[in-house]
Parts: sequence; C-alpha cells; structure tokens
Amino acid sequence: MAVRRVRADGPRSLFDGKTLGGWKSVNFGGEGEVAIADGAIRLERGNDLTGIVWTGALPGSNYRLSFEARRMDGTDFFAAVTFPVAGSHCTFIVGGWGGPVVGFSSLDGLDASENETSRSIKLDDERWYRVAVDVTPTRMQGLIDDAVVAEATLAGRQIDVRIEMNPCRPLGIASWRTTSDLRAISLLDRT
Repeated sequence: MAVRRVRADGPRSLFDGKTLGGWKSVNFGGEGEVAIADGAIRLERGNDLTGIVWTGALPGSNYRLSFEARRMDGTDFFAAVTFPVAGSHCTFIVGGWGGPVVGFSSLDGLDASENETSRSIKLDDERWYRVAVDVTPTRMQGLIDDAVVAEATLAGRQIDVRIEMNPCRPLGIASWRTTSDLRAISLLDRT
C-alpha cells in the first residue's frame, strides 16, 4: 500500500480540541485511557505506555510537527513523539529516564540517554511546553519552547525506534507511566 503524502501551504492542524479525529489510541497492552479533557488529548498513566498514532496523510522529507504537552502525574516521559525520517523512524523523548532526559532514540543503536543528543533539562509538572520536531533531508532537530535541545545529522546514521515504540510508527505520541496532556498539534509540510 502506498503511503499518502500531503503538502500544505501553512501549518495544518491535526487536533481540533474536541475529538481524536485522525488520531487513534495505541494498543500497547497495559495502556491507560485516551480521552479528550479540557480541549486536550489526555494520555492516562499506563503500565507502561499510553499513546496515540496518526492515521491521516504523512509529511514528506521536509517538515515540522509541533504540539504543546504537559506532565500531569508521574515521573517519566510525557511526550515521546515518533516520526518518519530518512526512510526510517525516530523518537524525540521529552522527560525520560526519571524525568529530565531529552534526546533522540535511537541513533546508531543508542537510546536518548546514551547518544550525543542526550541532555538533562528540568521539566516542571503541570506546565505546558511547546514541543517540535523539525526534519529536513539532511538533519533532524528536537525543540522545546522554540529552543533546539537535540540535533543530529542524518548521513551515515542508523536511525530507528526502540521496540516498545514500534506501535507509534509512522507518527505518534506516547507517555511512559505518566499522565500527560497534548494540544495544539500541527504539521507544516515543506516538501
């Protein structure tokens, strides 16, 4: 089956604040409930993962996916966005490994806690953060509140996701043993 791609002149909203629309809950086994709460998608704490996956058209090789996320309860990642890149997929982790780790999983077989994109950032509970992944044919960036916090060039890299994140492919967002809220999800396809 051919992958559908869509090009927009400006950012396209992927969430209307009222329904899941093109998003569907991921069956990880042990996942928490996915619901709409106060204009946001609520990912209830799972054992271990809770997440959503996009069922609509996918971007090309030059795009920015952005959204707002906050951790409501828990101590681990509240926004792990899995996205297509360089013929594969990668995950930008926000708040992993006990709460402060951000970075890409996986690069050359190394998780976000182990590769050169790993960074520790204090992330407060119940605070909205602007999260984005920016992908071009030569590099990818992870941003928090418009600041680049993770960056990697693509040439010569082995890019993939951890096995647990496979159900979030090709485009999804998940939390680990954490309740989180997601809103203002948009996609700018520059392809």
